[in-house]
Amino acid sequence: MIKVSVLYPRGEKSRFDMDYYCAKHIPMVINKLGAALKRTEVDEGMAGGAPNSPAPFVGAAHLYFDSVESFQGAFGPHAKEIMADVPNYTDIQPTMQISQVRM
Repeated sequence: MIKVSVLYPRGEKSRFDMDYYCAKHIPMVINKLGAALKRTEVDEGMAGGAPNSPAPFVGAAHLYFDSVESFQGAFGPHAKEIMADVPNYTDIQPTMQISQVRM
């Protein structure tokens, strides 16, 4: 199993609408990716590791698939539409990572 993490780094003047993200964007992504998507998680950053420090990311989504090929096959046909929705909830340039899930 692989995990596709989309991370939104905290910025001093950045905008991120978590309500829109959870109510509109993620449901649209789930619908577009279909059966290839095995599980989804959304995180809202609360704090950093040091006392009273801000979370390094305002939010993150984690999307689980059987393989990289499964992700690419599901995402590719819908990439333009999914990416076109990003300005509706943020001005942050996300960081994406694909990981092998070990445990």
